[in-house]
Amino acid sequence: MAKHLVIVESPAKCKVISKYLGKGYAVRATMGHIIDLPEREFGVDIEDGFKPKYTVSKGKTRILRELKDEAAKAEYVFLAPDPDREGEAIAWHVANSIVSEDCTVKRVMFNEITKRAVLAAFDTPRDIDMNKVNAQQTRRILDRIVGYQLSPILWRTVFKGLSAGRVQSVALRLICEREDEIKAFIQREYWSIHGTFEHKKTSFSAKLISVDGRKAGKDEAKPLLPDEAAAKAVLKRLAKENFLVTDVQRTQKSRKPYPPFITSTMQQEAARKLSFSAAKTMMVAQQLYEGLELGELGSTGLITYMRTDSTRIAGEALNDARAVIKKKFSDKHLPPSPRFYGKTKGAQDAHEAIRPAQVNLDFAPNKVKPFLSRDQYRLYELIWKRFLASQMENALFDSTRVDISGGGCVFRASGSIMKFDGFLALYDETTEDTADTGEGQNEKLPEMEKSDAVDKLKLVDKQHVTQPPPRYTEASLVRELEDKGIGRPSTYAQIIDTLKRRKYTTVEARRFSPTEIGYMVKNTLIKEFPDVFDVGFTADMELTLDKIEAGDVDWIKVLKDFYEPFSDRLQDVKKDIKDIRAQNQEVTDKKCPKCDECFLIVKWGKNGKFLACQGFPNCKHTEPLEKPAAVEVDEECDKCGSPMVVLTVNNNRFLGCSRYPDCKNAKSIAIGVTCPQPGCDGDIVERRTRRGKVFYGCNNYPKCNFASWDKPIDKKCEKCGNPYLVQKNSKRKDPAVICPGCKAEF
Repeated sequence: MAKHLVIVESPAKCKVISKYLGKGYAVRATMGHIIDLPEREFGVDIEDGFKPKYTVSKGKTRILRELKDEAAKAEYVFLAPDPDREGEAIAWHVANSIVSEDCTVKRVMFNEITKRAVLAAFDTPRDIDMNKVNAQQTRRILDRIVGYQLSPILWRTVFKGLSAGRVQSVALRLICEREDEIKAFIQREYWSIHGTFEHKKTSFSAKLISVDGRKAGKDEAKPLLPDEAAAKAVLKRLAKENFLVTDVQRTQKSRKPYPPFITSTMQQEAARKLSFSAAKTMMVAQQLYEGLELGELGSTGLITYMRTDSTRIAGEALNDARAVIKKKFSDKHLPPSPRFYGKTKGAQDAHEAIRPAQVNLDFAPNKVKPFLSRDQYRLYELIWKRFLASQMENALFDSTRVDISGGGCVFRASGSIMKFDGFLALYDETTEDTADTGEGQNEKLPEMEKSDAVDKLKLVDKQHVTQPPPRYTEASLVRELEDKGIGRPSTYAQIIDTLKRRKYTTVEARRFSPTEIGYMVKNTLIKEFPDVFDVGFTADMELTLDKIEAGDVDWIKVLKDFYEPFSDRLQDVKKDIKDIRAQNQEVTDKKCPKCDECFLIVKWGKNGKFLACQGFPNCKHTEPLEKPAAVEVDEECDKCGSPMVVLTVNNNRFLGCSRYPDCKNAKSIAIGVTCPQPGCDGDIVERRTRRGKVFYGCNNYPKCNFASWDKPIDKKCEKCGNPYLVQKNSKRKDPAVICPGCKAEF
C-alpha cells in the first residue's frame, strides 16, 4: 500500500509522475476543479464579507469520495496541481475537502514534468500560498458578480440567454470599435512612381521619394502625388531627364533573435504559422506539457508550463541549448555568452518561458515525431526552434541605399544581402498586416558611387488607395489584449472562445467581425456601465489581482471598493430598464393584426429576429420578420382543414399550415418511404438533431425507434433481400446507393 498520496489535476500526468516517484506513492487526478461556486445560483454572500458558497463541482462527487478514502490511509498528501493561481485554488479546495487532521499536507510545484523537476519539487515541498488562492477567489467572485447581476439586464433589454462577462465584454468592445473605425474610414487616392534604371549593365528598381525637395507627409492627408494629374505631370517633366547618383549609404545591419515563447506569443505564432485557434494551441500545449509515451524514451513531458508571461530561462537549460547549437550548427552560430531577455511589461514572472523540457538531441522534433500526432508535432517543433533560435547569434546583412536624382526629383533604391544567417538558419517569425509591395527593394544593387550616371529604362505610375485598419485575427487580438493589460496568459483562449460561442462575433477569412447581437450587447453595457467595461479599468484590475497575489492588497477591500459604486449604478439602471429596452427595439410602421392598436416591433430571440406586438404582455402576438417561403403540397391540415405547405424557417424544412401563424400545426416531411421495421405502418420523415444535423426516422416515434443518417430508398436489395436501400450522404453529384445490410453498392 502506498504511504503517500499525490493529487494532480489531469489523469495524463498520473502515469508519468507515478513512474518517477516509485511504488511508495499513489498518484490520483481531480479532473480539474473539484470545488467551485454553484452553477445555478449567485453563490456569494455580499453582506458577509463576500463569502463564497462553494459546492462540489458537477460530476465530481465520486472522485471526491475516492480521494477522501485514499487520503485517510496516507501519511502524507502532496498537492500537485498546475503551478498557477487556478492550481493553487484547486490544491486549497482539495486540502479543505479530503484531508484529516492526522495527515500532513504539502504543496509541490514543478514547471516541467521531467524526472529531475518532479523529484526536486518533492525535495522542497511548501505550504499552500493563500495570497495566490485569494487572488483567484477575487477574480472568480468579480466575474460572478458581473456575470450574474448584469446578464439579467441583457435578458430584459435584448433577449434572454445572453451573458455579460467582465473581461470578454471589453474584448468585444475592442472588436466593435475596430469595426467602427473601418466603417468610418474614408479611402483616399494617392499615386506613386517607380522607375527601372541600369548601371554597368545591371538593372534595378527605385521609387520616387521627393519632388522639388517636397516629400510625402507623415499622415495620409498629404501624399506626394495626390492624383493622376500630379503623377502624369512628373512623368512628363522626367521624359528626357538624365539621372545621377547623389547619395550612397552602405551599412551593416544585424537582426537579433526573438525571445522564447510566452503564452501570448505562442498563441500568436501558432495562429499565423499553423492556423491554430488560441483554444487549440492551449489544448495541444497542455498535452505536450502533461506527458506522452515516447517509445524507448519512456513517458515524459515535452515542454515546460505553457501559461506564463516570462521570458526567463533556467541556467541549466541555457547550457543545454548552447551545447545543442554548437553540435547542430557551428561555433559561429553560438554567441560568446547566453542571451537574457528583459521582463515584459506587467509580467508576473512566476514561471520560465515556454521551452522544451528536455533540451538535447534525443528529444529533437524529428526524434519524437513518430510518437506525436500531427498537431502535437507541429507545435512542439515550433517551440523547439523558437527556443534554440533565441540563444543563437545575430543574423547580419550588408545593406545599401542609393538616391538617384534628375529633373528636381529623387528616386531611392535599396538592396540587402544576407552576410551571415545566424538564428535565421533555424527560425524566422511570421508577420501579418504588413504592406510589402517590394517597390524600390532589390536583392542586390550594382556597385555605384556618388556622381555616377545611371540610365533610365522606364518610369511607371501606379494608383493606390489608403486602407482601413485590418480586423483582428486571433493573433492580433491576443497581442492587443496583452498590450492593453486585459486578461492574463491563462485567460486569452477562454475570452476568444466565449466571444465565438456566444455568437457575439463571426470569423471570416480568419478575422473577427461583430454580429448585430454583439453590437447590441456592447452598446448596452458600455453605455450603462462605462466604468466597469473601460479598458483602463480592466487593466488596472489585473494589476490589483497581481498585488493581492503578492500580499500587498487585502482582497476583501478590493471587492468592496468595486461593489459599492457598481451596486449603486445597477439600481439606477434597473429603474430605467423600460427606456433601455425601448432603445434596443426598432418600431415598424406595421399595425398589430391581433389588437389593431399597437405597432409591431423587431425583437430578438434565440433563433434570430421576429416581430412582436408593442403592447406585450397585454397582447402576445408574434410573427416572423419575413414570411417563410411556402410550397403547397397535396395535403390538408388535420386541425383546421387548410392546405399544408412546405415551410423553411431558420434553415429547417417542415410541413406547416398555410394559415401560420394563426394555425401553428406542423409536422416533419415524409420522404415517400414506408417504415421498414417489421409490424410498423409508419412513414419515414426527415428530422433534425438538436444541433441541426439531418437524419431520417419513423413518424411513429417513440413507438418505433427506426433511424438512419442516410436517406432510405424504397427499393429491395437484390443480393440479400433487405427491404430498403440508402443513399449515402455525400458531396458527390451522384451519391452512392448501398444496402445497409450487405453493404453492396448499386
